[in-house]
This record gives sequence, C-alpha cells and structure tokens, in this order.
Amino acid sequence: MSIHAPLPRSRSKSSASRDLRPPIIVFGNTRSGTSIIQKVLAAHPDVTAWYEPRNLWQFADPAREHDEFEESDATPRVRRYIRRQFLRYQNTEGGKRIVEKTPVNILRIPYVRAIFPEAVFVYVVRSPFSFISSVELKWQRTVSARGLLWRIQSTPTSQLHHYAAKYARQQIDKRVLKRKYLSVWGPRYKGIEDDLRVYDMLTVIARQWSRCSEKAERDFESFESGRVLRLRYEDFVTDPFGHMDRICAHARVDMTDEIVRAANETVRTDRMQKWERFDPLDLAHILPEVSDEMERHGYEIPAEISEAIANRSRI
Repeated sequence: MSIHAPLPRSRSKSSASRDLRPPIIVFGNTRSGTSIIQKVLAAHPDVTAWYEPRNLWQFADPAREHDEFEESDATPRVRRYIRRQFLRYQNTEGGKRIVEKTPVNILRIPYVRAIFPEAVFVYVVRSPFSFISSVELKWQRTVSARGLLWRIQSTPTSQLHHYAAKYARQQIDKRVLKRKYLSVWGPRYKGIEDDLRVYDMLTVIARQWSRCSEKAERDFESFESGRVLRLRYEDFVTDPFGHMDRICAHARVDMTDEIVRAANETVRTDRMQKWERFDPLDLAHILPEVSDEMERHGYEIPAEISEAIANRSRI
C-alpha cells in the first residue's frame, strides 16, 4: 500500500492555524456511505470530521422550499460566513484539516464549489434499492433531541426559528396526526412537495435518488478532469483498503495505520441486501424512475426483481 505525502506547508504551525486549509468535501446522497468514508478518513491524526452542518449550508436561504442551491447563491456575504465557520471549527480542532459531508449538498454542488474552490471533492453513489430501503425507514422517524441539539450548534442564531418550525412539524406529523411518514425528509428536489401529494412514498424516494443523481452529473460536467474522485459504495466496502488508498492519494494525505485500523473496524459488507424486505414487485414498480441513472452508474436490476417481473408477465 503506497504512502502519500501530506499537503505542503510553507508556514509555521501558529500561522497555518489561522488559515483555512483546503477541506475535503464528500458528496453523496443520504444513506450512501458518506459517513463511513468520512469516519475512516478522519482517523488520520491530521484530519477531523465535521458531521453534517446542514443548517450552516442553508445560510443563503433557510426558508427555501427545496434544497437546490446554485453558484449564484454563494454571494460574497455567504462565502465569508461559511468559510469563517469552517475556520473556527478547524481552529477548535487544533488546526486539523476538515473532512465534511452533508448529503443534501448533492443538490448544491455549484454552490459548495463556489464557496470552496480549493476543496478536494469525493463523490460516492449507492444502489437505488439499498438507498430506498434505508431511506424509507428514515421517513418514519423524527429527529432525536440529541440530533436537534447537534444541528443547533451549526445554525446561525438569526435563523433558529426556521428550524424550530421544521422540528415542530415533525412532532405534529408523528405525535398528533399519527402519520406513518413525516411530511418531508431527506434531499428536497424541486417539486418534491407536489410529488408527495400525487405519488406513493416509494416513488418519491426513488425520485430522491434519481433526481439527485441527474443534477449531480450535470453539475460535475463543469469540473476539470481529476477534480472529483468517484466511487460506488458497493465497490468501496468490498475493497476498502484499495479505495481508501485512492481517496488518500486524491486528498494528498498519508494512508496511515490509523486509517487502516478504522477501515477494519468500520466497513461492513452485510448492508447491501436490506432492500429484500420489500416485495420485489413493489420495487419493480419504481424501475422507470431509476433505470436511466442505474445504467449511468453501472447498476443492474437484481435477479429477484427481474424474476418477479417475468413471473407477473406469465400470469
């Protein structure tokens, strides 16, 4: 396994701690393995994880009804504020380099790039069926009190009322109205509220996967060759050391013993078939929503779903 040199530093530690080091931004839809990659990479002694400061990223427009932000949203004021918060976090962590992941940023790639043009970018995708299985459960759960407190820490004080309203809405959905699903959860693509009034939940979740993938691919077209390291979750968990070697080379950090140990302790291969809890015909129903993006990322239709479709056609 090769060893890679860290980013060069020409300044003293005291001077460097006052400057924001190029962050490592992990793009990827929710429940796609971004947490695992972040956790393993943050095992490096000179890297620290900032786990989903999602309310900070919404500083440009916290009242927006969807999560799609573009380059034009990264005004000088927004750039200054977010970069200042990153620097503050870096300094509280002893000057360590930040690896950050916020899944809804898959809908904000030009915005994030405009704020951090110097960042290192990693992009991970996961099978839509594993995504749907995991996300369908998340749609049924409110944010915990601990999760709420954690989110408040990265929320601008002047914007707290926006998130208090969202939390209250979740509590009403589950505790008062006794609904199975929350009013909304996860990445809010444009039009999701309209879709929720018309389509079943699995279709909406399938669109969360496909619409985010489509937008990410369009946005990545403007990136220079080599700026984004792409990988699939399924490939990562079957060869975590090989892929961590690639990620470290891309980010220009050492592939340390700590990273190897974290990969051994964290990465598991038993989370790829959880979609089997669904009726294969229910998943066949959403194939039109995801088939184009599946082909783009090299995913095949699982045999169980293909067989269910074939058996139905014989009836």
